[in-house]
Amino acid sequence: MTPDSEPTPETIRFTPDPFNKTPEGVVPTTPPNPPMGALGGEGQRTHPLSGLVQGLLWGSGVAVAFSFSSFTNGEWLIGLISLPAGFVIGFIAGFVPWWFTRFIINDEEIRVESGFIFRKSRRIPFARLQSVDINQPLVARLIGMAELTLEMAGGGDSKTQLRFLPLPDAKNLRRMLLNRAHGVGAPATLGSDASVDMQGTFGNDNATTPRTVIATVAPDRLIIGILMTLDFAGIVIGSIALVITFQIFGIPFAVIGGLFPFLIGTYQMVSNRVLAQWDFTLSRGDRGLRITRGLLNRSSQTIPFDRIQGITMVEPYLWRKFGWVRLDVDIAGYGVSTEENGISETTLIPIADRAFALQLIAELVPDSDSDNAEVSAVSGRSRIFAPIGWRFRALTRSADTVSSTTGWVTRRTSTIPQSKIQSVAVDQGPWQRRRGLATLTIHSPDGPVEVGLKHMNVDEAYGVALDEADRARLARSAVTRR
Repeated sequence: MTPDSEPTPETIRFTPDPFNKTPEGVVPTTPPNPPMGALGGEGQRTHPLSGLVQGLLWGSGVAVAFSFSSFTNGEWLIGLISLPAGFVIGFIAGFVPWWFTRFIINDEEIRVESGFIFRKSRRIPFARLQSVDINQPLVARLIGMAELTLEMAGGGDSKTQLRFLPLPDAKNLRRMLLNRAHGVGAPATLGSDASVDMQGTFGNDNATTPRTVIATVAPDRLIIGILMTLDFAGIVIGSIALVITFQIFGIPFAVIGGLFPFLIGTYQMVSNRVLAQWDFTLSRGDRGLRITRGLLNRSSQTIPFDRIQGITMVEPYLWRKFGWVRLDVDIAGYGVSTEENGISETTLIPIADRAFALQLIAELVPDSDSDNAEVSAVSGRSRIFAPIGWRFRALTRSADTVSSTTGWVTRRTSTIPQSKIQSVAVDQGPWQRRRGLATLTIHSPDGPVEVGLKHMNVDEAYGVALDEADRARLARSAVTRR
């Protein structure tokens, strides 16, 4: 292939779809015709059921909306007609995007072509591919389908989704893409109409190097953990206050209106912290961690070791009595708090013993110089800003890592490698200048991990900032030389 020529596309052979059935007992080695969607250089579509599933989802919503509006106005005939009409409209709305969406994989990138009126081409070079995750929304899970979520390095619009594939094909395609991203496997030398078997060429996803399960979270521990958080306590106290208000003043509508936000909050808490983390399993492989979780919406998330930018250990007050913590992680490309189908993708483990959490942090963010770490405390002059919390703030620095601790009700300890630091800033507000204080902020990629120290002595803040800039530069140079 010359530098100016177009990379040779390859087409993935899916498992037989329902529109191209093989006679019973016959196992074809070379299909006489390309499978549905295999169009050589034009790419291929996802599974035909993708359009059907999305069409049903759209159709049910449209049909209910049309029918409800008609029935409430007494127009029964129009309401009955709206039911099938809504499903037809929804089916078209789901089928058309699927028909005009194709993906192409070549030696250098995966390209997704979409759009009916306005064409859109999304190119994801393997060199910039951060991770490939598998998600199974409830409806897709019922029929054995899954979607692939591809994260690419770069701005906010870094996510690309392929909806939907049979679950075994989604696993094999993920393996193929991750192999390409890591430079594993020889580039394919194919003709424009050739077909590649994902399982035969790159191996089955389940046949990779065995992963070691390092942590599981039982459902009862998730439930107990959520019952011992201040968020849940706030919901309970607010609900009791509303009931007492009703008993004293007898204002049912006000109580119902006030109770509604509490019900929403309770649902979101249970959905995001219990249902989304149900059957949580954390396993380790050669290249990174894999997280599987979810009761209704199942997900399988891959976190490469080299994409971890920092870790935060969260210790709610009541959890500390039992030695429990939660770990959140900064992952390159994921942003501050990405939630897909109710699952927070930055949660490394929802609840764990503190000893295990510290061991995991030491493995993911190693520190070979912890014995010589320097600790900076907050000035006593800052007690006017935080009468209680100022005693619980500190910054710890070594040659390899920098971490900060804050919070006395919910303690947060955030740690990032020196090599991941992007910049260091010192800020002073008007009240801080009057008291000779400053805030030190250490910038790393966007995410839940925030490292810094508020209300330091101004001279110490500037000294630490200059020293951290030098340490970060030396750490990056050491990583580059490896």
